[in-house]
Amino acid sequence: MSTEHEGAPEGMESPAPAAVPADSTDRPVDQAPASSPVEPPADPDLAGYPAPAAPAAEVEAESVEPAATAQLPAFVEPPASAAASAAAPAASEDSAPTQPLPQPPVPPYQPQAAAHAQPAPGYPTAPPAAQPTAPAQPYGAPPLPPAPPTQPPTTPPTATGGAFGGQPPYDAGVGPYGMYGAGVPYEKPKKGSRRGTFIAVLAATAILAGGLGGGIGAWMESRNSGGTEASTTVSSSTDPKALSRAPGSIAAIAQKALPSVVTIEASGSSESGTGTGFVFDTQGHILTNNHVVAPSLGGGKLTVKFADGSSYGASVVGRAQGYDVAVIKLDSTPKEQLVPLPLGDSDAVQVGDTTIAIGAPFGLSGTVTSGIVSAKNRPVASGDQTGAQTSYMNALQTDASINPGNSGGPLMNGEGQVIGIDSAIQSTGQSSGGGQSGSIGLGFAIPINQAKWVAQQLIKTGVPVYPIIGILRDDTYTGDGARINTSAVQGTPPVTPGGPADKAGLKPGDIITSLDGVIIDSGPTLVSEIWAHHPGDKVSVTYTRNGQTHTTTLTLGSRTGDNQ
Repeated sequence: MSTEHEGAPEGMESPAPAAVPADSTDRPVDQAPASSPVEPPADPDLAGYPAPAAPAAEVEAESVEPAATAQLPAFVEPPASAAASAAAPAASEDSAPTQPLPQPPVPPYQPQAAAHAQPAPGYPTAPPAAQPTAPAQPYGAPPLPPAPPTQPPTTPPTATGGAFGGQPPYDAGVGPYGMYGAGVPYEKPKKGSRRGTFIAVLAATAILAGGLGGGIGAWMESRNSGGTEASTTVSSSTDPKALSRAPGSIAAIAQKALPSVVTIEASGSSESGTGTGFVFDTQGHILTNNHVVAPSLGGGKLTVKFADGSSYGASVVGRAQGYDVAVIKLDSTPKEQLVPLPLGDSDAVQVGDTTIAIGAPFGLSGTVTSGIVSAKNRPVASGDQTGAQTSYMNALQTDASINPGNSGGPLMNGEGQVIGIDSAIQSTGQSSGGGQSGSIGLGFAIPINQAKWVAQQLIKTGVPVYPIIGILRDDTYTGDGARINTSAVQGTPPVTPGGPADKAGLKPGDIITSLDGVIIDSGPTLVSEIWAHHPGDKVSVTYTRNGQTHTTTLTLGSRTGDNQ
C-alpha cells in the first residue's frame, strides 16, 4: 500500500514502472520459266529474228523466298538437247541465221570467291547453286549487260532497253537483273518486315545516342581535367541567401534556441550526473528536472555550461520531487544577455504535431532531434536509478530521440515554443555493457503548463504545492480503476476525515473509475490526473461500491512540500 504523495510516510510509494529517467513454307524459286510465244518486236532491224521465250508468270514478291542453300554441284552444264530444242522453232520459222553462239568456256569454280567475284568480260559468274541456263542468244543480239557490282535490288527493275527492244531479260521477276538470271540468289522482304526495320532503326538510334553521350562525357572530362589526372569533384559557388532557412524549419528553430539551452553537471560526494536545462527568465533562472540536480544535494556542486562554452556556478532555488521539476539560478550574471525560450500551450498540442528536442544525451551537448507528438495525457510514474524517488506526470509522449542526459531539456513545437520538459523514457532494460539503455522511440515530457505553474511556485516560495483528494490508495489492487485502501496505514486513515473525498461521500474500499471525464485504470493514473489540476479545482468522480456505480463532485485540496 502506498499514498499519492499526499503526506504518507516516505517509502510507501509504488515502485517505479518500466519507464526510467530520461535520459524487372515458302519454297525456292529455281524452276526455269515456261516458254510461250510472244509478239515479235516492232524494230525493223530485228524483224527476221526469232522472239525470245515469254517469262514465267510473275509471282507476288512477298510470297517468294529463297530456300535454304542446298548441297548441289558447283556448276551444272545444260543438256545439249535442251539448247537444240530451244533453237529449233526459230530455225523453222525464219531463214535468218540460226547458228547459236558458242558457249564461252567456264572457268574453274572457286568456292571461297564464288559469292563475291566479279564476272570476267564475256563470261558468266558461276552460281552458288544449280541454276537453269538460258537458251542460246540469237546471232546479232546486242551485247549482254554487265553484272551489277553490288548486291541486287530487292525487286527486279523494269527493263527499259536491252535485247529485243526493251523486253525484260530471261527469268525476269524471279532472279536478279544481269546475265540471263545467272546472278547470286537473294532474299525478298517478307510481309510484316516493317517491325524489323523499326527495331533496326531504333537500335541504330540508341547506338548513336550512346556514342554521342559517351563522346560528350569524354570531352567534358578532358576539359575539366585539362588533359591531366585531376580530381573530378565539382565545385560550386555558395549563395548565402539560398542557404537561409525558413523561420519554421527545424534548422532555424534549433539555431535560435541553442543559445538558451544549457548543460548541467551535478556532482556530490557519492554520485554525479549530467542533464539539460533551459533559460526560464532574464533573472538567471534555469528550469530542469529534479532528478538532474539531486546528486548535488548535501553540499554538492552545480555547473551550468552554455552553447558558447561559457560556464557558471548555480544553486538550487526549489525542487518538486513529485512533479520532477526543479529551478536553479546562476550564481553570477552572464556576459551575454539571457534570452528565455518562449513557452507554448501544452493543452493545445495535438497528436502528430512536430516536436524538437534539444539536450546533452550521454554528455553530447547541443544535440537536436525531432519527431512528433505520439500521444497526450499518458500517465507515467518515473523514478531515479535507485527507485527511491517516484514522480507522476500526465505526460506528452514523443518519438523524438531522448536519451540519458536529455532530462530537463526543452521539447518544442514547430513554432519553436516549449511544450514540455523531457523527463523519462521507456527502455528495454540495461544495456549489454551494464550502462544505461538508450531511446527506443518512447519518450515522455512534463507538459509545460504544469511545469510552468510548479516553477512559479518554486521561485516564489521554494517549495512545491500539490492538489489532493485525501485518500490512501491500495497498490495491491490489480483490477481496473484505483481502489481506496480498506484500512489505515501506520495510523493514517484510508480516507482523511474532513478532506475532499470524505466531503464528497467516498468510503474505504470504493473503486474510482473516472476523474473529470478521464478513465482511471490504475493508482498511478489517478495520481497523474489529480496532479494535472490545481488546488481548488472542482472535478467529477465516478466510482463503484458493492457493484453499483456512483458519481460525485469534489473540490481538490492542497499539500505543501515533499515528504522526505
